[in-house]
Amino acid sequence: MTSQHSSPPEPIRFITLDLIRKRSEHNAGLVSTLEELALHQEELQSIGAVLGRTCGKTLKILLLQNNVIERMITSELKFFKSLEYLNLALNNIHCIERGSLS
Repeated sequence: MTSQHSSPPEPIRFITLDLIRKRSEHNAGLVSTLEELALHQEELQSIGAVLGRTCGKTLKILLLQNNVIERMITSELKFFKSLEYLNLALNNIHCIERGSLS
C-alpha cells in the first residue's frame, strides 16, 4: 500500500513592507515618498494591499515584470492615484477586473 504525501500549498507571495524597503534603498528606505519601484523577478503572485497603502499616493512608476501575477484586482490598485507607468510584462495574467486599471 502506498501513501501519498501532499505537501501544504506554498503561501501566496505578496508585496510586503520589508520587500518595499529593501528595494527603496535609493530613497533611504522611505516608502511614503517613493515615486518609482522595481519589483521584477520576485516570484510575486499578487500585488496585495500593502504597496498601495504605503506609497500609492506618490508612486508614479511600478515595474513588476517577470513575476507570476495572475490577476489585476481593483481592491489592490485603487490606492494608486499618481501611477503613470505599470510594467506587467512576462506575468501570467488571465483576469483583469473591470475598473482595476482606470
